[in-house]
Amino acid sequence: MAVIADILFPVDFSDNNGKVIPYVLEMAGIHQAGLHLLYVVRDMEHYAGFYVPHPNLTRLAADVAAGAERKMAEFRREAFSGLERVFTRVLIGDAASAIVSYAQEEGVDLIIMGTHGRKGLEHAIFGSVAEKVVKNSPVPVLTVNPQRL
Repeated sequence: MAVIADILFPVDFSDNNGKVIPYVLEMAGIHQAGLHLLYVVRDMEHYAGFYVPHPNLTRLAADVAAGAERKMAEFRREAFSGLERVFTRVLIGDAASAIVSYAQEEGVDLIIMGTHGRKGLEHAIFGSVAEKVVKNSPVPVLTVNPQRL
């Protein structure tokens, strides 16, 4: 059996996270693994074409990241207070790329993440972070569709 010492759980603070938490807790418990919680603030640079001054976009991203740090602390306390090794991080950038990079840099052994179950036009427009992570991840990815639970 593969050694799973560290698990990455990318979160978006949606209600779907609550449905994935039991899987994260089960895997962390079985493997006595450390847990990395990651939230990625969308890079505001893609809004530059809307004639919003660059300093305002940078400030907005920083403000959202600061709010996400507070939300992350609350999320950790409510959902994972029973675990000893829980690490939290908020990054700014493209979600899928940041998740894959974080997994590589921190040497995690497994990623557990929820899917949104988008289909058709919605999937074509928004894409799938989970799909991109699965295609590019250096480690196994366990995806959970919270819509089916």
